[in-house]
Amino acid sequence: MNVYDVETPALLLHLDVVEHNLAHMAGRARQLGVALRPHAKTHKCVELGKLQLQHGARGLTVATLVEAEAFARAGVTDLTWAFPIDPTHVAHARRIVQETGATLRVVVDDLGAAQGLAGSGLHVWLKVDCGYHRAGVDPASPYAIAVARELAREQGLVFDGILSHSGHAYRTQSKAEAAAVAESERSVMVGFAERLGKAGIAIRDVSVGSTPAMAAATDLTGVTEARPGNYVFYDRTMVLIGCCEPADVGVSVLATVVSHQPGASHFVVDAGALELSKDTGPTHVGPQAMGAVKGAPDLTVATLSQEHGLIRAASAASLDGRYKVGDRVEIIPNHSCLTVAHFDAYHVIRGTGNGGEGRVVYRWKVERGR
Repeated sequence: MNVYDVETPALLLHLDVVEHNLAHMAGRARQLGVALRPHAKTHKCVELGKLQLQHGARGLTVATLVEAEAFARAGVTDLTWAFPIDPTHVAHARRIVQETGATLRVVVDDLGAAQGLAGSGLHVWLKVDCGYHRAGVDPASPYAIAVARELAREQGLVFDGILSHSGHAYRTQSKAEAAAVAESERSVMVGFAERLGKAGIAIRDVSVGSTPAMAAATDLTGVTEARPGNYVFYDRTMVLIGCCEPADVGVSVLATVVSHQPGASHFVVDAGALELSKDTGPTHVGPQAMGAVKGAPDLTVATLSQEHGLIRAASAASLDGRYKVGDRVEIIPNHSCLTVAHFDAYHVIRGTGNGGEGRVVYRWKVERGR
């Protein structure tokens, strides 16, 4: 099937681009001497997870227990649920392990929650704040030592080590800035591991991760694994902060022009906030836009309603004779992770979709849910 024959709005996965991204990041991990545990929350797709494992990943990272269960039932045997666990979710996590035989590694940053994991049989990471200031223990605090000491008792659990997420790398403006964030994360985590060692607490692994940091890092000495996720697709944000090139973006939303009034400087497509999300993109490096139109840098995805997308040009004259009702456009999302989570399936294409030359070769399910 020709890609422009599919009903819109549709989520397109550009397989040639994605395969290149997977190979490139796997090579980066080998070069830097770390294992790769990609964050599958970006794609939520069994087929893509298996492709990452074929490229040498030691396991996968997930954001929800729905994802953990889907991948475990599909045969993925080593998973990290990179979200702070609370006591109400322990039974579900244990059930996944018991029913599938997979190793499920959970994350904790709370002393009470760490104590509550005793006897669970789960593998546990200690979440560390490396500068993002969202979650994780302060590595300089006595509390961090106390939580680590509780886990290190290994009373019916396995203490895997320490884990961080350099989410602040997404706020950078260049690869050089992202490299500085990566080095800061490495320094914080290696320093904390050394502090724990001096306190008599052994650390098996040091896990770090974000796509901008991993794409820019020059040295990961002391780190054992990395967990980038967005690199499988990238997006408009990654392009604007200098993390990748436009040609590296592996997912897009195919939309149809549904309204273009005579003399108007805008037209409307059938992809709105429920397809593209309301992520406004990296406004610290460029003007606010709700996405980009592939092959048309003069156009701006200006506003989104629930199902409507309004695409604006500089003037009505610049749209003269372009984009009549029924025409197709591809939109590059600001945030591929959020966009993917709004769809049930990918239309997987070979060849470029720009202009309709691509061919649909697969339809892959998006494992979303609560």
